[in-house]
Amino acid sequence: MIIGAIIFAIGFLMHFFSIGRLPGDIVVKKGNTTFYFPIVTSVIISIVLSIIVYFLGKFR
Repeated sequence: MIIGAIIFAIGFLMHFFSIGRLPGDIVVKKGNTTFYFPIVTSVIISIVLSIIVYFLGKFR
């Protein structure tokens, strides 16, 4: 439940901070369909989470 709440909070905050529209993210628009693949956003979130987990493990 805690992980779900964290994911919900991150999704909620992403509506106020434009973290999901970085240069390098792939957006394909054809007709009425839009495909969005946030590759750069995923890499940045992965790096930030890796640093947080590293420091949490180091100070434990």
